[in-house]
Formats: sequence, C-alpha cells, structure tokens
Amino acid sequence: MNKADLVNHVAARTELTKTEVSQVVDAAIDTIIDSVVEGKKVSILGFGSFEARDRSARQGLNPKTGQKIKIPAKRVPAFTAGKLFKDKVQG
Repeated sequence: MNKADLVNHVAARTELTKTEVSQVVDAAIDTIIDSVVEGKKVSILGFGSFEARDRSARQGLNPKTGQKIKIPAKRVPAFTAGKLFKDKVQG
C-alpha cells in the first residue's frame, strides 16, 4: 500500500474528501518527522512509537574487496510496533 492507497481507503471509511484526507495524512507525517528530528518520541497508542536512535561507529567490510572500512556513527529513525499492532499481525 502506498500513500495514495492509504488516502483512498481512509476517504472511503470517512465522510472526508480525498483532498482533505491527503492534507491530514501529510500533516500527520510532517508532525511525526519534525518531532523525531527534535529528539522527541512519538507514541500512538495501539499502533507504535517513532523515535531517533544513535548508532555507534563500527567496522564493516567492503563486499567487493573484503577490505575493512570504518562506518561512522549516526542518528537513525526507528519504529517500534505496539502490542495491539503486533497481536493483529500475528493473527
């Protein structure tokens, strides 16, 4: 499912137009991204949580040459599924 499919499904379940749903989805995604960039954790009850995590520097291997390379430390976005979400996926 891509963003357009999500907008279509939400519009079908609500009385909102596709344009309105698209604006809401965009605003929600932008708000989550901005909050995670600021270092805040975003938790949506029953769905999951988004946060930034620090990944430490480490040694890696170049797959072509087998030569060791240094992979620098960085911050990465992370998502942890909530219990309800996990339970529904597992059946």
